[in-house]
Amino acid sequence: MENNNNNGKGLSFDIKQEIAKGTYSNLAIITHSKNEVITDFAAALPGMPKPEVVSRIVMTPANAKRLLLALQDNISKYEAAHGPIDLGEPKATYHMGGFGNGTKS
Repeated sequence: MENNNNNGKGLSFDIKQEIAKGTYSNLAIITHSKNEVITDFAAALPGMPKPEVVSRIVMTPANAKRLLLALQDNISKYEAAHGPIDLGEPKATYHMGGFGNGTKS
């Protein structure tokens, strides 16, 4: 079954029910080449020997930057409504590495 959704900006799209329920992730590993930014979303859960990648998203660098700006905008709105987000201690480690052509960020 597909649902018709509207993001509030006039863009309408279909989303399959199995996608609409979402996938839990508490870890993201980001790598890039000259032409792609790849984000592996993983779930690190108790009792699992190592995190399991649950989804991989491949984007152009321009679209990855658009995503970054959209996330910044949404986080700012969230914090304006609900207060600052506490990241806790220790601070998260952000892993970003390159592949293919050896480029690293």
